[in-house]
Amino acid sequence: MLKPDYQKDIFPHWTKIPVRFRDLDPLNHVNNAIFNTYFEEARIAFIQDVNKLAGQLKNGYSFVLAKIEIAFVHPVEYPANLLIGSGIKKMGNTSITSYQAIYTADDKKLAAVAEAHGVWFDLKKKRPTKLPDIPNQEKYILADQLFE
Repeated sequence: MLKPDYQKDIFPHWTKIPVRFRDLDPLNHVNNAIFNTYFEEARIAFIQDVNKLAGQLKNGYSFVLAKIEIAFVHPVEYPANLLIGSGIKKMGNTSITSYQAIYTADDKKLAAVAEAHGVWFDLKKKRPTKLPDIPNQEKYILADQLFE
């Protein structure tokens, strides 16, 4: 999995999250399971910034996580603030594959990367449904050359 150095313009969306004391394991590192929570919080913030998707959330639609792959690169210790970059790697008819990276805010050290596959879901019908047309969707999609 790609492990990019920090560059502000790689990702179309950034979320800042503080490391909480409760996130730690006995070694004073962020527990590996908590990284999934950080990625999830950042994906939700990203979706909220895509107006068309955020509007559909209010109408009974949501993403259902189908798959996530996380590569842990460097431990994170308390106290710290994290920067999570998020973007769309690939869009299908009913799904989106996102790519994210977590960096420590102070020294921009890469801590983890994730690729998640989410299915757009009609909560009333309990089944996948077509993604809505997203105006200016290209601004949310990561550059192809990033993954070459």
